[in-house]
Amino acid sequence: MTGSETPGVTVRGLRRCNRWRDKMAAVMKSLARHMEEAGIGVAQLVAVTGLDSKLVRAIAGGNYIPSPSQRERLAAALGISKDEISWEHAVPVQHLRGNGPQSGRTT
Repeated sequence: MTGSETPGVTVRGLRRCNRWRDKMAAVMKSLARHMEEAGIGVAQLVAVTGLDSKLVRAIAGGNYIPSPSQRERLAAALGISKDEISWEHAVPVQHLRGNGPQSGRTT
């Protein structure tokens, strides 16, 4: 076994997993997409949910993953299940390691 192989993981299994993930992505829609289809704007969603408008914009833009209670409130406002909404980040998350210019050190 080489260093790049993982015990118990096969190429066939990875392909199957990727196909399943692609199918789920095709079925699930983002909050913004559900809002668009329902004809509901951020202001209306804020009024119904009682959440902060800045927070709702961040969630709809894919820049913030809401808590379970926030998910329930948003989904209920749209009249759908929270499981019908894709809650993933639309923007890649960059993890900071505590170094770089923000810490006074170079990378």
